[in-house]
Amino acid sequence: MSATEAGNNSSNKDTADIIDQVRDYLATLPKKDGLDRAVNEGEQIATIVESLGLPTKIVAAVHVYPLFRDGFIKVKDFNNNILKDISRFIIGLQQLNQFSLPDNWQPGEALAVQQSEALRKMLLAVVSDVRLVLVRIAEQLLRLREARREPRPVQLALALETREIYAPLANRLGVWQLKWELEDLAFRYVDPDKYSEIAKALNEKRDERERFIEMVKDQLDTELQSNSINADISGRPKHIYSIWRKMQRKDRGLESLYDIRAVRILVEDVNECYAALGIVHNLWSYIPGEFDDYIANPKENNYRSLHTAVVGPEGKTVEVQIRSRDMHKHAELGVAAHWRYKEGGGSPAAFDQKIRFLRHLLEPTGDGADLLDQIRDDFFEDRIYAVSPKGDVVELPANATPLDFAYHVHTQVGHRCRGAKINGRIVPLTHHVENGDKIEIITGSQAHPSRDWLSPKLGYLAGARARAKVRNWFRQQDRDQHIRQGRDILDRELARLSEKDVPTDAIAKKLKHKDTESLHVALGAGDLTSASIATALQNLRPTELPIIKPRRQAKRKETNPDSVGVAGIGDLLCNFARCCRPVPPEPIVGYITQGRGVSIHRQDCGNFLGLNKRSPERVLETNWGESDKGSYPVDITLHAFDRSGLIRDITAILADEDANVLDLKSHTDKESMQVIMTLNLEIRDLPTLSTAITRLEQLPNVVSVRRKA
Repeated sequence: MSATEAGNNSSNKDTADIIDQVRDYLATLPKKDGLDRAVNEGEQIATIVESLGLPTKIVAAVHVYPLFRDGFIKVKDFNNNILKDISRFIIGLQQLNQFSLPDNWQPGEALAVQQSEALRKMLLAVVSDVRLVLVRIAEQLLRLREARREPRPVQLALALETREIYAPLANRLGVWQLKWELEDLAFRYVDPDKYSEIAKALNEKRDERERFIEMVKDQLDTELQSNSINADISGRPKHIYSIWRKMQRKDRGLESLYDIRAVRILVEDVNECYAALGIVHNLWSYIPGEFDDYIANPKENNYRSLHTAVVGPEGKTVEVQIRSRDMHKHAELGVAAHWRYKEGGGSPAAFDQKIRFLRHLLEPTGDGADLLDQIRDDFFEDRIYAVSPKGDVVELPANATPLDFAYHVHTQVGHRCRGAKINGRIVPLTHHVENGDKIEIITGSQAHPSRDWLSPKLGYLAGARARAKVRNWFRQQDRDQHIRQGRDILDRELARLSEKDVPTDAIAKKLKHKDTESLHVALGAGDLTSASIATALQNLRPTELPIIKPRRQAKRKETNPDSVGVAGIGDLLCNFARCCRPVPPEPIVGYITQGRGVSIHRQDCGNFLGLNKRSPERVLETNWGESDKGSYPVDITLHAFDRSGLIRDITAILADEDANVLDLKSHTDKESMQVIMTLNLEIRDLPTLSTAITRLEQLPNVVSVRRKA
């Protein structure tokens, strides 16, 4: 035997022994009340899941999970060599155990369809390994089995939870052997009288019905083989809940149902389908009016099969379905998947595809754990599932924020939103929601959305529908109020950017509005954001970026794309004036200094105006030059109440906006008890500066941010 083979055999042996190792470890735990019950529960759940072909490590985790859930084992115990390899499965099962019906649910009250659907989706989305969902289904089955001794309200709660969530989920995942028992036990607790009535009417035990199906299968197999038809025959008796649903759907009594017992025949092609149909009708008498040819006339969802009902052995009716293997594959995993055909209703096509893929992955292969971990996050990457304080599940777009959640709950909740708590902790409104987060919205008495919510760059809202609701709110406000608010926005933005004597009509025309008043209305109504003002200022002048270089660097002009400059000064040495720090597209002018070359000022700079009066002959007409990429020095002043991490948060935002910090000075003003910071930055353009200032103003404890004039 090679060393590799020996290693593989050793690995397989270790895997096979892990359950025994876990049992031995559990036997060493200190005896406490409830310990034996938890150990026994783990054994029973493991017995159920072993029949599903789950990996040995997951089965081993099932043995430990009830003890972790009930507090007999702590997270620190996972450092134990035996539990270390299976700890992620145990934690995943505990995570799944946290999801249940809403807290305000009352016995007998059914969940809304979208709520039960959303909760089933979330169970698949949040778990680290989708196979753990099967364990949660098995755990629910065990709870139902043991609920016979529980009070009536507990039985009803378990039954409804099973019927609304876990039985449909088992159906979708193709776990038929668990589905029928879940539905039957739930039906027994919800309506014990009707359950007993149907059970007595059948007048036979389940195992007797199963023996009857085996008899039918044997006779069919003999006849098909004698006619050279190689077929797969399967069948199972209808369970009691399925019978009751069909009685309700067709408004018939039990004696009028012909498919209480059913078999399915799978053959190679369409010709063999009809040949098998002839054999069935020759073997037993068919019931008139109970034949459906869905091969010649497929259903709307493209479901194809032959359905017939016959009087079989002992005079008992049997439904027979005949289809090719390709038809069966389509019916089971295609658009006519079994869960949809049985449950009725529709579901988004994208979710259909994910469920079909999950069912493929859940088929036991003895391998594939790494694949499941790798692709699990790709199933539901386009949606997020959060929980309201009442326990309702809300489906949100990817990268959703608490504000998206608020607008999903109700438009007025969004309008009055002032803050949010996630899992009991206050978070910013720009916080990204994660699967399973429990969200509580803090609201004010009056609706007061912010126009900043409309800016995608600021990250308040991920959903277009929520942004549309905010935009409509502003549009519905009074025009005079829009004008006042819009004027305030424009003045505040120009002040923040230290822009003076700017023709506002020119800004309006650049933003495709006829005059300043219409610009004010658009800003006040939320149709334009404050960031668009900086963009308009940028576009009022030629958009080419400047290149400013000292003469000594002229030879490296082509090798330094990040350099900046102006046109109109030739090869003279130049620099930006520290007093005004001009940024494109602000009008600029050059002034010849003594010994420092040409100093570039804004045309409205107070220092330049004084110099111009004294020495007008030194003034040079200049404008911005050209560059593929440029950066320009800007000074900003920030006022804030000091706190831990303030500088870290400031620099993180500036890094996000590609603003380079050249210098930072700060001091504390004792009168206002505020920290005053002066930051010397390099930025690309005015829109970047505007966005950076807006984001800095949103930081906790920051009072104001202004460009230093």
